[in-house]
Amino acid sequence: MNISTDIKSVTYLKSKAADLLNQVNETHRPVIITQNGEPKAVLQDPKSYENMRNTIGLLKLISQGEEEIKKGKSKLHETVFQDIETLLKERNE
Repeated sequence: MNISTDIKSVTYLKSKAADLLNQVNETHRPVIITQNGEPKAVLQDPKSYENMRNTIGLLKLISQGEEEIKKGKSKLHETVFQDIETLLKERNE
C-alpha cells in the first residue's frame, strides 16, 4: 500500500471524481481529501463503511457489557438458562 496514492486534494477530487470512486471501490482503501494541505474528508466505498460501522457497533456493545459486569449487573449463563427454562415451563402449564 502506497499512502501517497490515498491522499488527494479537493482540486483533484473535483477533476477526477470518477477515477477516485473507481479507486476506492476497487481497492477498498479510503482516500483522504485535503484542502490547503490539511485533511478535511475521507472518501470510502460503501461496503467498507458498513463494515466499519458494524465493527464500531459491536465494540460499543462489548464496552457496555464490560461496564455492566464491573457494576455487578451480570448473571452466570447457567442462571440465565435456568430462568428461561422456568419461564417456558410456567407458560406451558
